[in-house]
Amino acid sequence: MAKVQKSAEVSLNINKTIIYVVCIFLSLLSIMPFWIMIVNATRSTPEIQSGLSLLPSIHAMGNLDVLLSKSFDPIKGFINSFIIAGGSTILAVYFSSLTAYGLVAYNWKLRQSFFTVIMCVMLIPSQASAIGFYKFMYQLHWTNNFLPLILPAIAAPSIVFFMRQYMLGTLSIEMVEASRVDGAGEFYAFNRIVMPIMIPAIATQAIFAFVASWNNLFMPLILLTQKDKYTLPIMVSLLKGDIYRTEYGSIYMGLSLTVLPLFVIYFLLSRYIVAGVALGSVKD
Repeated sequence: MAKVQKSAEVSLNINKTIIYVVCIFLSLLSIMPFWIMIVNATRSTPEIQSGLSLLPSIHAMGNLDVLLSKSFDPIKGFINSFIIAGGSTILAVYFSSLTAYGLVAYNWKLRQSFFTVIMCVMLIPSQASAIGFYKFMYQLHWTNNFLPLILPAIAAPSIVFFMRQYMLGTLSIEMVEASRVDGAGEFYAFNRIVMPIMIPAIATQAIFAFVASWNNLFMPLILLTQKDKYTLPIMVSLLKGDIYRTEYGSIYMGLSLTVLPLFVIYFLLSRYIVAGVALGSVKD
């Protein structure tokens, strides 16, 4: 009996060791591209061309000077990107939560059909409608405007799906019905009762929506042609050297400045990602 117990403990320790090794390997594999990007931001162009290095160099300030000399305005780009990403995130999270609330709290005839349509919309890539969308915005004289990049976030089917699944596992309909009996309006019940319950899910989806909007290059590159409206990804995509040489160090510095706000957001709110995904994975 003692041998069997000892063998089971040894087997358990081996399994734990394998799991830890795999997790550490995957973590390093995920971190490595970002570390290489940061290291290259401190290296000169000849050093980058000479090969890969995992140790920082001493050319960070030189790369930054070259970057700023190329009309790269990180402050203006940050403000533009923050306006677009912040506005679209607020609209996406709030109205998607409101839509999910309507799918869960109300029992109406076409509820399941409406949810099916939302799921079908998720299958359509945004690039498929880019030409028609640009033509429509051009007719409205909304090119070089942030509104076309913010307002469409109201319709976010993936967030609606996540919020619905989260509500099915956490929302008490009896609590909402009790507030109605007490005379609370529907929007009051949603804003004061439902929204606080959904804070982990809201924080999780807000992070994902903010990152997706911040990194978006395709539509801003099509709609924004004035330099004072450029976002950080557009500024980085337009970084080029002269006809003889490309300043790779300054390009990596621009990429590092672009992703820096995302690192800060992840470090501050990463615990909500795990909690929100775990709670939102409840099946119907």
